[in-house]
Amino acid sequence: MYLPPQFNAADPAMALRLMREHPLASLISNDDEGLPFVTHLPLHVDAAEGLPQDGGWRLLGHVAKPNPHWRYLAARPKALITFMGPHAYMSPQVYPDLARVPTWNYLAVHAQVTVSLIEEPQAKDALLKKLIGDHEPPYAQQWIDLGQEFQHKMLAGIVAFELRVNSLQCKVKINQHRPEAHAKMHAIYAAGNENEQALAGWMQTLNLKGLQAPESAKP
Repeated sequence: MYLPPQFNAADPAMALRLMREHPLASLISNDDEGLPFVTHLPLHVDAAEGLPQDGGWRLLGHVAKPNPHWRYLAARPKALITFMGPHAYMSPQVYPDLARVPTWNYLAVHAQVTVSLIEEPQAKDALLKKLIGDHEPPYAQQWIDLGQEFQHKMLAGIVAFELRVNSLQCKVKINQHRPEAHAKMHAIYAAGNENEQALAGWMQTLNLKGLQAPESAKP
């Protein structure tokens, strides 16, 4: 993606926080005609093995078996994953002068990955339990109580995969290079909708114009 230096968040902890707080990703690769094919899906982030540039981060997910995307991935096991974080319009009224234009602030992560399909039922079950642990841990017992026959039927209906991260970009575009706008921008965002309030929190994380980040907001 286009990544000006002032918006390049080089700290992997920021990317990790963004991916975990906004787990619905876009999986992008080419179909058999060479056109982009996109699947939107939640992913579990396993960052236990060091830095993403060292091949130590994995993303785990699955698609429905009727979705042809897994066949494209089997044939061409390279893909792009994108995560979109909070985003919002920014009015030029945040500036002290009038010679300004509007823009859109946002946070995003792009990861180039190598895909490995997971076919063994126990491995697929373990992957599902990681996703359950991310979003609704109490459901794990309900899943177990449904019995092996039902579980195997459900597992047969999905294709799971591991996405090994080869490279990672994290873009944090919150007008960092315009400090004269930060105080008013933060005030507007802090009083706004959910996305705007999230951006106000990220402004605190970045400590823009002296805004102090609470410990809970730091990546």
